[in-house]
Amino acid sequence: MILMEGQEFLTAEEACALLGIKPATLYAYVSRGMLNSYRQGIKRKRLYRRDEVERLTRLRGPEGESEDALESQPTGAGWIPYV
Repeated sequence: MILMEGQEFLTAEEACALLGIKPATLYAYVSRGMLNSYRQGIKRKRLYRRDEVERLTRLRGPEGESEDALESQPTGAGWIPYV
């Protein structure tokens, strides 16, 4: 964990471990707007705010639900993908 300006940030590896997902799924969350990523310095390394990652853990559903179950949610007109 990295502390910058009073905010806690996680590396991709730490965020994946907390969410129980693979790096590809983490990047999909970012591209879908479910999670923000922040550049660390001039390097290509990205960081993730701990509070945003923890918010995603609450949205994922019951403990033990796999990432495949999350990604295969129905996409019909009655389903709201972002809460």
